[in-house]
Parts: sequence; C-alpha cells; structure tokens
Amino acid sequence: MTAGPTAGVDAPSRPTREVHELAHLWIEMSDGVRLAARIWLPVDADHDPVPALLEYLPYRKNDATALRDRQRGTELASYGYAVVRVDLRGSGDSEGLMYDEYSQQELDDGCEVIDWLAEQSWCNGNVGMKGISWGGFNALQIAAMRPPALKAVVSVCSTDDRYADDVHYHGGCVIASEMLPWSTRMLSAGARPPDPVSFGDRWREAWLERFDVAPFVETWLMHQRRDDYWKHGSVAEHLDDLQAAVYMVGGWDDAYRDAVLRVLQGYSGPRKGLIGPWGHVYPDYGAPGAPIDFIGEMIRFWDHWLKGIDTGIMDEPMLRVFLRETVDDDPHRAERVGVWATEPSWPSPSVSEQRWLLGSDHRLWLDDPGASPESPLEELHTLVGSQTAGIEAGAYMGAGIVEDLPGDQRREDGLALTYVSAPLEEPLTILGQPELRLKLSVDRPLALVAVRLTEITPAAVSRLVSRGLLNLTHRDGHEHPEPMVPGELTEVTVQLSAAGHTFSQGSRLLVAISPTYWPWAWPSPEPVTMSLHPEEGCVLALPLRTMQPGEEELPRFVLGDRVGDYQPTRGGERQVVHDWVSGRSTLRAWFDEQQVRLPDGLELTEHWERAFSIVSGEPLSAEVRSERTSELCRGDWRVRVVATSMMTADATTFHVTSALDAYEGDVRIAARQWRSEIPRDLV
Repeated sequence: MTAGPTAGVDAPSRPTREVHELAHLWIEMSDGVRLAARIWLPVDADHDPVPALLEYLPYRKNDATALRDRQRGTELASYGYAVVRVDLRGSGDSEGLMYDEYSQQELDDGCEVIDWLAEQSWCNGNVGMKGISWGGFNALQIAAMRPPALKAVVSVCSTDDRYADDVHYHGGCVIASEMLPWSTRMLSAGARPPDPVSFGDRWREAWLERFDVAPFVETWLMHQRRDDYWKHGSVAEHLDDLQAAVYMVGGWDDAYRDAVLRVLQGYSGPRKGLIGPWGHVYPDYGAPGAPIDFIGEMIRFWDHWLKGIDTGIMDEPMLRVFLRETVDDDPHRAERVGVWATEPSWPSPSVSEQRWLLGSDHRLWLDDPGASPESPLEELHTLVGSQTAGIEAGAYMGAGIVEDLPGDQRREDGLALTYVSAPLEEPLTILGQPELRLKLSVDRPLALVAVRLTEITPAAVSRLVSRGLLNLTHRDGHEHPEPMVPGELTEVTVQLSAAGHTFSQGSRLLVAISPTYWPWAWPSPEPVTMSLHPEEGCVLALPLRTMQPGEEELPRFVLGDRVGDYQPTRGGERQVVHDWVSGRSTLRAWFDEQQVRLPDGLELTEHWERAFSIVSGEPLSAEVRSERTSELCRGDWRVRVVATSMMTADATTFHVTSALDAYEGDVRIAARQWRSEIPRDLV
C-alpha cells in the first residue's frame, strides 16, 4: 500500500529466491484418485522451507489458466513461497469426475491437499489459499473446515452466500443471463480431455468418461429457494467456523462485492477488506481502471500470517475502498476516477442513514426535519412492466471490458417508474448498500421488482450506481416464499448492491423501479402491473459517508513493478436487435474468450456465444441460448468440444436442453443430449 515499511514494522519479503517449476506431479487422495498439480518454489526450499500458497480450480492448469498461473506463480515464489496450482477432481489433468460446484468431495479433497502440502520437506508447515471466483469460494469453504495447516486466505470476487449473489439466483430471482450460460461453460470445460503429455496413455479413456457428467443447470433449477443445497458451501451460515485470517477483495463492477462487507461485519476473526474500481478480475489487472500492486499487497499479508513477519498490514484500517466519481458523460470510460478511502471497522462509524422520500410529480426529496419538503407520494403511480426493461443492463458478472459495462441508462429509465432529486448543492458520498422501502401492490401472485440508483449528470446522462432485485414472493425471506395477494398493499424492502460513490455537485439522484429486468431476472409468468401507494410514503435509505479528518493525506495504492505482461485475452461484441414485425428483442453476446499459445506447443481457442430474447408483452416467450466451443491442439493432435444449451419456460415449468459433441481431429467421437422439465417454484 505504501512505498516501504513504516517505523516499528518489518520489511516484507523481497524477490531474491531463485525459482524452479514442477510442471506436473500427482497428489493421491485417500480413495486412490490422483489430483494433478503444478508447483513453483525456490530451488533451495528443501534446505530453507517456505509456506505453501494453494490455488484450487477446475479451470485446467495446463492450458486455460497456464499463462496466468506461470506469471503469478513465478513472481510469488521468488518472495519465498511454494505456489501450488491443483486441478479439481474430474477437471484438467486430474482423475475422477466432477458432478457439481463446491461438492463435499471437492472440499474434502482440498483438505487432503493442504495436509499433503504441510508434510512436504520444502514446506514450513504453514499453508495459505488464494483465488478469484471459484478459487475464492472454495478458499473460504475449506477454511471453514479448519484444516490445521491453513492459516490464511485471500478470497477475490467471491461470496459467503451461494444463494444470495452467485450466478444462479439474486433476490430470489433466477438469473437468466448467467445460470444457463454458466452451466454451458462448465459442461464444455468438464468435457475437455486431460493433456496426453502429462496424463499419459489413459487420456482418451478418461476423456470418454467425462461425457456422462450431466449439466449442472438441472440441479440448480431444482433448488429455487434457499434450502440446504445452497447452505452447503455458504460460510455465511457459520462465519466463525473459519478460524483463519481472511482478506476479502472485490470490485464495484463485479457481482460479488456485497460479500466483502458481509464477511467484515459477520466474522470476528482477523480480517481485512478491499474494494476497488474493477470488474471480475484480479486487482493488478484492474479493468476497467486503476490497477494496483496486488502481488505486493498479498506478500505483506502472507508474510504476516505464514512467516511471522510484522509487515504492519494488520495494524492498518480494516477496509480500504475506492470511492468512484463521475467526471464526464462517457459510461465506457476506460479509467475509473475517484479516491481511496479507509474505514477502521465495518460497519463504519463514518456511515449513517440518509432518507429520501418518493414524492409527488415523481420527485425525490430529502427527508430533512428542518426543511419544508413537498408532500410525499399522494397518488397511485402505476406501471405495466415492459419485457425489454433491463436489456441494456450490461453484464451481471463483467470482466471490466467495454462490452460488459452498462451504458447510459436513459432508455432503461424510460421503461420504469422514476423519481428524481433536485440538483445537489454539494457532493454526496455513499458507502454500503442502499435500500428502497416500498409500499406497493401488484395484479398477479407472482411478481418481481427491480430497482436502480443512477446519477443524472448536468448533461442529463444517466450513470448507473447500484441496483437490486427482489422476487416478491420472497419478501419475507428466501426459504419460505409466499405468493403475493393481487391488489393487496404490501410493504417490501429491496436491498441494492453495495456502492462506494460520490454524486457530484449539480448532479441529481434518480431511482428507477420496474417489475421486469430481462435478462438478469427471469420474467414472471404473466405481465405484471405494479402500483406504488401513498400510505406513509416510500423511502430510499442511502448509506451516507462523511469524510474523516486527515483523510486527504492517506497513502494511495500505486501500480507497482510486479504486474507481469499477461493480460486476460477477451474480445467480442454485444448487440441488441429489435424485430419490429415479431416484436422480439434479442441481446446477443459473443466472445473469443481465450486464445492461448503455450511454450510447449499447446494451443487453446475458446469461443462463447449467448443470446437472450423475448417478445414484447409475452413473458413466456423468454428464451436463453448458449454455445461454447473449445479447441486444443499440439502438432498433429487436435480435439474440439462443442457445448450448446437452451432454456425456456411456460407458466408452470422450466424446459432445458443441453448437448455435447466431441471431436478428435475431424471425427466426432461422442455426442450427448439432456432434456429437463423442472417445475417453477414461485418464480
């Protein structure tokens, strides 16, 4: 965080150790299944043992993550660590089969891997876990199982609650933009073969076995409420089971940012948090802007917990956040502008609730006892939901690239009930999760509400700040949903995603409310008319942050010299097409997600296409299609896997089809199809 150690603390490790790579070795589990590992460690580690840092993923160490792993593994190992990258059972070069995310088998295997690492002659007995997304999830989950050698975890872009804000459900709504495409992605990844060079002669036999693993989406759709399936692997159930030091890291453009604040608030053990202006990427990649020296930050954390070096990191404030600012009217600006701020604890003493009331003439006004505001909402405000509201929402779990970012929200605002403040007389900073407390009625028993908070610039551009979803049948919790009573006044609270944002002087706040948000939320089975009611008003509660004395002098993160040359390769397009004859609107997104050429001659190419379409006024026309093609080649060896999926629904049932085709050279060697019909459960 700073250029060097302060008085009274020790300097962190320096990159002085010579490193060598063990490209492939086996770690045998207690049932005889072998997991594949790649390790970077100092050449003298047998004589001067070091801590081990484990990253444990299904994303294939020999190709999909190979370049990133090599860059980060070599760098971290030079500071005196053994960096270990292990393929999950049934993925990459590991034996066995993988039937779902975060299974008990996966977590048990992870504990065995940690025990094995701690026993190696080159390890000092201390182990840390790190990872982004899946690796961030299972780092927390395994920490909750308390393997003795695991002392600390760095969890990036992950969640403590698998139901609350993962890629399956949000606010009790089915995430149409993510659930099926993610299943397609895992179907494709799981069906690729192990590398013959490292796996050996049985590679084809192991490959053929993988084709019989069913797509995950059927399991996910069979659990549409927060039941025991989702509680498994959700460390939020018992946060103090962790008993390890935890560093939670998130980005304001990522779907998982709320978990950082939840863990800081709910876990009583040693913890730190960091939220920056990034998408679903490591902070040293930093897209869409303001990357930091995250390798250096991790070294300070690992040194403290795994080497006993007092780097001072745990004496620093618990939470560091980037407070974003709007400085122009370009929503796709490559760099995020703002300032770094710190909080000594979370919840923060510098954050308090500020109430804004939804008023007449669609005004939003401050609930100030000392002022003489206009009257609150005095008339019924009614909206018939548009099925295309949300089609310009941007990606749910964006990587920070332009294609993923939400654009100007003015079109979206026109499809919602909106409430706008007067121009701000001074800047207003929020930090935390806004809430919208509504008194509403709907004309159907199954309905949802989508809420957005935007900043209207003086040039009238609407910049998204935060948003939230709620399946109204889940208004009293996600475990025991109940249908709405049509026409009945109902009090609900919609929690928006966390934000750290400063609204500029002269800008206006806007709240937008709609009963549809496609393709983020699967639509209700019938068109919904939503009405807001005047009784006691409707309230926007903002987490107002006040600046602390001396905050202007806080040291900033800097982009250090540890960031390597590797950047995630991803390029593509997003298009919205409206067919004026049929009334069908389609969002198409396609990406060349990976184009990897490795020093050993292995090449990986991946292409992903997704389409989300719906007909105006016809929620049962909603359709999701996803296709992912992956090709591996080395010399004369060439294999290709094509996974395709489609999801639709009628009034009572979800219909899902998936297919898998695998080719060796130009010969198709396997073809599988799956069809599922799963009842809708108050969705």
